[in-house]
Amino acid sequence: MDHPLPTRVYVVSDSVGETGESVVRAAAMQFHPAPVEIVRAPFIHDFEGIDKVVNAIRIHGGIVVFTLVIPELRDDLITKAQQYDIPHIDLLGPVVATLGQALRQEPRRQPGMIHPLDEDYFKKVEAVEFAVKYDDGRDFSGIQKADIILLGVSRTSKTPLSMYLAHKRFKVANVPLVPEMQPPAAIYTVPKDKIIGLRIDPDKLNVIRQERLRTLGLAENATYANVERIKLELAFADKIMSKIGCVIFDVSNRAVEETASLVMDHIERIQ
Repeated sequence: MDHPLPTRVYVVSDSVGETGESVVRAAAMQFHPAPVEIVRAPFIHDFEGIDKVVNAIRIHGGIVVFTLVIPELRDDLITKAQQYDIPHIDLLGPVVATLGQALRQEPRRQPGMIHPLDEDYFKKVEAVEFAVKYDDGRDFSGIQKADIILLGVSRTSKTPLSMYLAHKRFKVANVPLVPEMQPPAAIYTVPKDKIIGLRIDPDKLNVIRQERLRTLGLAENATYANVERIKLELAFADKIMSKIGCVIFDVSNRAVEETASLVMDHIERIQ
């Protein structure tokens, strides 16, 4: 069976390009499973950079989406895209122009202002480093220092959820629950409101684990993906969470962003 070639979307920015990439990914989800390949072209500060992107699209094809705040670069890219019939989308231009009219003020035209190196930025970096250090039970000493502690069996999105929350400046430690190993005593000594239990449907977890085994090149019938083993693990996890009395969120059919929103709402309520 032939697979369609992915549509390339070049995200051009005079900063890191995260804004453009996030918008493209959100839009691409509306066409899932149609393949979309995002090629980020960050820190474009001169006409040479624009030329490289345009030439790449002329050779390989694709669409260009850009968040350029420097007028000369934006106009140059638009002119060349029109010249070579390249589909192009200016994400920031119309918004900046409309805001300028409403505020009766000229924009600063300064790239990278969404990522200033201020106190908030360094808090985010610190939280990300914390999540990495205390991921998946590597070091249980982080439990006492964490803003949030995640509990769950393997493949309940503990790590991606930790990283997402870290980017929201929460220090997160996550603890795997395995029947053969009692959880660290520290989880019974910290306030239970800081602890989040993650639950998942056994059939859903079975599919996720089988896919994980395939990715690793291992047999799908390994104990790790055995339904009875999964039910044993989940029963153990439920017992631990019930003993702690923590809030529990079902992640069976939730995206990481959705679960993170529930977690943050919970933390805000208890503060």
